[in-house]
Amino acid sequence: MSRVGKMPIAVPKGVDVQISAEQITVKGALGTLSRPQHRLVAVKNDAGVLSVSPADSSTEADAMSGTIRALLNNMVNGVSKGFEKKLTLVGVGFRAQAQGQKLNLQIGFSHPVVKDMPEGIKVETPSQTEVLIKGVDRQVVGQIAAEVRAFRPPEPYKGKGIRYADERVVLKETKKK
Repeated sequence: MSRVGKMPIAVPKGVDVQISAEQITVKGALGTLSRPQHRLVAVKNDAGVLSVSPADSSTEADAMSGTIRALLNNMVNGVSKGFEKKLTLVGVGFRAQAQGQKLNLQIGFSHPVVKDMPEGIKVETPSQTEVLIKGVDRQVVGQIAAEVRAFRPPEPYKGKGIRYADERVVLKETKKK
């Protein structure tokens, strides 16, 4: 059995997990997430501890038990604590401004770039060169952060662009004559 799949998930106080034949729903202080039940994986809730086990002895069921366990853990953490990604703008004149559910970026183009945030995602700009993307669903938060970064990824010669806060950009040496 998968090593990840064997680990139980502790459900914190204030988080409610409902398991039906079709889907698994997790409700918490920050919101509600649901995911369809997989046919090869059995999920049990024993007094605040979720356990995942493969339904049969196939290799696919074993692999899916670890995947479903990781997804359920992300759902429980998302509705209790939430997820966030921090982006940094590096470059002269690069600015970001949050306006409700829109992120307005001035990143060296002749026009400002506006990104609409989907439902459940909050965007904040603590300073003009920092962007915080927060949400309950880890996959959506990461996808939105990747889409914002893709507008102007860091270039390898001066390092200008949008990067993750913990990203390290290795600069290339310029061509010598």
